[in-house]
Amino acid sequence: MESTTYALPATPKQIAYARALALRNQTLLPWEVQQDRRSLSAWIDAQAKLKPGPQDSRPTSKQVAFAERLARIKRRAVPDECFRDKGLMSKWIDGNK
Repeated sequence: MESTTYALPATPKQIAYARALALRNQTLLPWEVQQDRRSLSAWIDAQAKLKPGPQDSRPTSKQVAFAERLARIKRRAVPDECFRDKGLMSKWIDGNK
């Protein structure tokens, strides 16, 4: 019998967390890393240890107010991670206009 090993694909939660880290650290998330669960896990570990930049990454009060207004109109909730990252909040707003 031939012994072959297969790489497990990354989970959606892993990819979402990796994207949030990439945004926070202002770095690119390589495509190759996203294809394998182990390599993505290693990338996440390395990025999680980095400290975010000096800028304030939280959304502005105007962003939050606008997002909450949109959420009420669309009858959906703003994801919790959007309240911690202005880039994610901006993407959520753009996707829900």
